[in-house]
Formats: sequence, C-alpha cells, structure tokens
Amino acid sequence: MHSWVNGWENPFLSTRPSSDHEDVTSSEVLSVEKVDLCLDDNHDNHHTSHFYSATEKEALIVRRGEPFRLRINFNRDYRPGKDKLNFIISVADDANPSPGKGTHSALLLHETIDNLGDPTEWGAGIVSHEGQMLTFLIKSPSNCPVAVWKLEIDTKLLGGGSRSYPLPLPIYVLFNPWCADDQVYLEDRDQRKEYVMNDTTLIWRGSYNNLHQSAWKIGQFERYVLECSLNVLGSVAKIPPAFRGDPVKVARALSALVNVFDDDGILVGNWTNDFSGGVAPFNWTGSTEILQEFYKTKKPVKFAQCWVYGGVLATIARCLGIPARIITCFSSAHDTQASLTLDYFFDENNKKVGNESFWNFHVWNELWMQRPDLGDGKHGKFDGWQVVDGTPQETSDKMYQLGPAPISSVKNGEIQTPFDVGFVFAEVNADIVYWRYMGPNRPIKLINRNIDVIGKNISTKAVLKWEREDVTDSYKYAERSREERSTMLEALKHSSNEFTRYYQNEDFNDVEFELDLNHDITIGKDFGVLLKLTNKSESRTHVATGSIRCDAVLYTGRGAEEVKELCFDLKLPPGGSDHVRMEVSFKEYFEKMSSQASFHISAAAKVKDTDFDYFTQDNFRVRKPAIKLLFGEGDIEVKKEMKVTMILENPLPISLQNGVFIVNGPGFEQPLKFKIGETAVGEKAVATFKYTPPYAGRGVMVVKFHSMELDDVDGYINYDVAPRS
Repeated sequence: MHSWVNGWENPFLSTRPSSDHEDVTSSEVLSVEKVDLCLDDNHDNHHTSHFYSATEKEALIVRRGEPFRLRINFNRDYRPGKDKLNFIISVADDANPSPGKGTHSALLLHETIDNLGDPTEWGAGIVSHEGQMLTFLIKSPSNCPVAVWKLEIDTKLLGGGSRSYPLPLPIYVLFNPWCADDQVYLEDRDQRKEYVMNDTTLIWRGSYNNLHQSAWKIGQFERYVLECSLNVLGSVAKIPPAFRGDPVKVARALSALVNVFDDDGILVGNWTNDFSGGVAPFNWTGSTEILQEFYKTKKPVKFAQCWVYGGVLATIARCLGIPARIITCFSSAHDTQASLTLDYFFDENNKKVGNESFWNFHVWNELWMQRPDLGDGKHGKFDGWQVVDGTPQETSDKMYQLGPAPISSVKNGEIQTPFDVGFVFAEVNADIVYWRYMGPNRPIKLINRNIDVIGKNISTKAVLKWEREDVTDSYKYAERSREERSTMLEALKHSSNEFTRYYQNEDFNDVEFELDLNHDITIGKDFGVLLKLTNKSESRTHVATGSIRCDAVLYTGRGAEEVKELCFDLKLPPGGSDHVRMEVSFKEYFEKMSSQASFHISAAAKVKDTDFDYFTQDNFRVRKPAIKLLFGEGDIEVKKEMKVTMILENPLPISLQNGVFIVNGPGFEQPLKFKIGETAVGEKAVATFKYTPPYAGRGVMVVKFHSMELDDVDGYINYDVAPRS
C-alpha cells in the first residue's frame, strides 16, 4: 500500500501505526491513503498562483486570516462518532514552538465550517464527508507569524490507538492585504494589484528639473525569491518566529537587512565610480538576480545605491504580502546634525567645510499598514503609508535602519513619532542655510538661505498606469504656505540641535543675483552657466567680485571634483546690470563626471565696501539617451516566438567601446547580455534576439546599456500578450 500527495508517492506518510501503538491493527485506526492539498484552488483563492513554488507544486502558499482547503482519502470510511482528527501545526524553524508564542497549535476538527473561531485563532471544520474521503478547511489567524509552517494530521480511534502523518510539503503563510482583519489590509482593489501583485514598476532618478524614469523588475514571484524573503527574517534579521506576524517589526527589520551593515545583510553599498568585483548599481535590471544570488551564496551582493535598496526591499515586502511602493524624493536632504536644517559652511575661498549634503534624488519605500502600536495622535491615527528606507545613511537604535515612519506624522512635523520621523521630515522639508566660516572660535555669518529647495517632485508609479504620480502633498504642505512654515517652526522647537543664527544680512538688498541654467542638455553637448547681476540702487555704484564654479559630484552631492571656475569683478552703476557667462565643454566635464552625470553649479560673490556675501548653488544633470525596444511584425501572442531589437544612438562626439546590452523580462531565468563592438560617432548600437512570451497578459521588458565611455543608459517597453489564436 502506498500513500500519495497530489498524485506523487509520499515517503513521509507511513501507513504503519506509530511505534507507541503497535498493538493496534491497521483496520481499526484510521489510516491516510492520499492527501490532496487542492493546490490550484487554494493558490487561486489566496492570490498566490504566480509564485514559482506554486506553479511547480513545491509548497502550499496561503495568506493568513482566510481558510484553505484540504482533502484526505482514508483506508476506510470516516466515522465521526469514533474517529477523531487533530491537526498539529507549527513554525518550521522554531526550536521550541508553543501556543503561547503563537507558533504552535493543535486544531480539533469541527463537524461543520459554520464557526471557525475568532479571526485571531486557528480553526478547522469539515466541508463534506463522502465515505472514505473527507474535505475540510483550515483557517489561520489574521495575526499569525508569517513563516514556513509544517502540518501533521493525527488520527485517533476512541478507546484505541493513534497515528501521525506529517505533510511532506511546507505551508507558506503570508500577510493578507485582502483580509479586513489583517494589519496590512488594503481596501482598494486596484491598489492591491499595483502594490502587491505587479511584478515590474518604475523608479525615478535624475534631478528635480530633469526627471528620468527606469523600469525595475520587482520579480516577487520568481524562483527562490519567496524562500529567500521568508528565510532572511530569521537568518539575517533574527526576528523570533513569534514576532514575524507584526508588520511594524518586519518592516523595521527589512530596512536593516537589505544593507550589509550590522547583520551581514543582502547588499553592499558603493557610492564611488569603482565597481570592480561586483555589478555596478545602474546595471541591475531588477531584484530577482540579487535575491537569487544571496539565497544561494548567503553572502552580501555587490553593489547597491539607494534605488537598488528600494527595489529589493519592495520585492521582499510584496513577496511577503505587505503592500509596497517605491518613492523618489528629488533634492533630498541628508541631515547629519539632526537640526532639521541643512547647514553649509564655506571658508573665505568658498570651499565647503562639513559633511551635510542634499542628494539630487533619494529612493526609499512606503509600506502600507495600520499602526496600533502608536494609538491616536493629535491629527488622528497613524495608519496608512509608512516610510521604510534600507539605504544606510544614519543609525537608528544603533543600527542602520529607518522606519516605519508614518507619512502623516512627517507632514505634520510630529518629529518625535516612532520611528525616525525627524530624519524623514528633514529629507523632504529642511531649510538650506549657507554660512561663512571664518575659522575656530570665530563667529559664523549667515550668507543665504533657501526654504523651498528641499523635497521636490516626490514621485512613485501611478496605480495601473505607466506614468508618474506626484505624492509631494502627502509629505508636506505647499512651500512657503502658512501651514508649511508653521509646521517647520513647530518642528524646530523640538529639535535638540539648532545652530545659532549670527549676523543676518538681509537688510542689504541693493544688488540682486540670478543664476540661470538650461537643464535640458544632452550628454556630449557643451553647456553654459549665466549669472545676472543688477544694481537696484538709484544713487550708488557697487562693485561685485566672486566666481562661478562647476563641480562634478555623485548624486548624493558628495565627492566633488572641480570641473571649471570663472572669477569675475564687475562694476555696476546705479540702476545698471551685467552678467557673467561660463561655458563648460564636453571635453572639460567628460573625464570628471560620475555615472549619474551630476554636477553642482555654484555662484559666490561679495559686494565691496559692504558686509554683504552671496552664495547659491543648483543641481544639474546632463540628460542621457533612451534605448529603443522594437518588436517584430505581427501580433504578440503567448508561446509564439518574436523578434526583439534594441537600438541606442551614440550621443557622444567620441566612439563607444566594448558596449553591452542587458535585457530582462517575463520568462527570463537570467538577464540576457549582448556584446557590441565599436559604435562610432553618430552611429547606432543594435542587437536582436528571439523571444517567446511565456504567458498572456501584461508584460514589461527592461534593457540597460553600458560601455567604457557611456553607462547608466536604459529603456523599457510594456506590452500586452494575447492568448494563442
């Protein structure tokens, strides 16, 4: 006699009684002949059918708070009056599971499914009984640990013996945004499709005046991603199994485990231009390859910058069932002093002193959940989107982690709300203050301040649309509005580190400065910077001296390397105006620019015979071209081979050497790479390949290009795949 699960012989299910009951014959004690896990129906009902482990029937994957169906065939008729069935379920990696921790439960099978118990309790009931076949439901608690569970079926004969049958397949229990009793419940159906089920998204990069979108394959359903996502909660984050059902604790742990600090996490950060020994951050097409490598090697993967951390965190969150989206904040402040202001200090030669900076852009995540741990605040509950950031910027509770921080608290300046609201508030709303630093033990002088530079165009992918949604209003009130200024002032009252303001010179306003910069410049072209000066005095001549400077920087605003500086000395008659123009050629900036092609443009000036100093700066980025993806003629159908062509026109006045296309999409086990020889000036790099769509529905293909002279170039195409005609 054999035992079977889903038609396969099951070596784990024994038809022999347990050793404690060898005196009981097999005809008396109920024996399991076959277990049907109803995988297809359960996975459809629990929205888990897309997982690789579901399609390969390697596991039962369910979401908590909702029942799943099992069917058992016994060796004889089930007799309710004499046969008892119990289900022993426990977390697989808990060394000492117990009911008190919520990691172990013994379920008595009820005769009906009319009442499967409280939403926070396990329950089991019979759906139907037909002779030797029994169909039943098991309901997990809406707050149970998100983990790998194991299930044993115990049969017992009243007055006789018993047997125990472990199921050979693991049961993966996930968060459930479809269940109203779950802490991550998301009511809107379209948002669930976007933030839980969609496996590709858009991430914005660039600068606030030159936004660039890139496609990112979330890949939460791909092979080993689910196993990795569940495993890292214990192996890396060290969350005890009893606490893995709390999305607040899980979210905070995710922000720590995606970076390598503190816990040998998933990704090694690298904000230099040397990526030897790993993959450059801008060459990743998505999270799948990263998580598969980490799951296989158990070693941190090289390399990441903020959008890679955000992409991987979003993948794990969606995989576990927590609604997640990727957020880009342009001109994002990095407040190292916890002062809620960005304080820039410059010496007498206009050289920057200190570490504070603002990033051209910074990427983090928002995760959706209720926050019962915070209760009610002055402005209501703290439920909804929470900021979670895996990029290691500053420590929180002695670890590189951030969040979950309610964005409602960020908007209202409630900087003492857990977790890390103050840091996020500064990222989106800090004032920039420029100081003249004269040396130790000498007073500092305020030379300028900007109150509306930080936190621009806060962006995410729109729900079920391939376009940008601006969410700035959810983080802050309108710039310079009464609400925004009062919120900032109230937040400053609670800041523990506020710089004293010295020697404010706002009373002098005879000379007006205006920096003019064309932000729509394609890489390979020259660009110019114009500084306009106007003397508004009707009686006094003024002389202004200073300089315009262009520095190549990383997108974090650090690693400045001078490209060019132009000094000036202008005499401005009463009511007169003049200008200074600095031209920067491709040859001058090419060798010094970073992969992100980012620059700081600054202007500094003094007005002679006055105490007036002027300083301002702006972010600038040369625009890179997009890769075109073209499909061959004919309809796009599932399982029908088609031709795909990738095209990139060389924008530089020099040839491109050793180019490589990297492409990823549905059905790709690994990204494909195509080497390109020399691409001359004005020529196009082209590569083609054959592709067969694996399934019908919406698809997205992502492509990258890099060469010795040009990198961080990308493109994507979204398309519909029709069923086979």
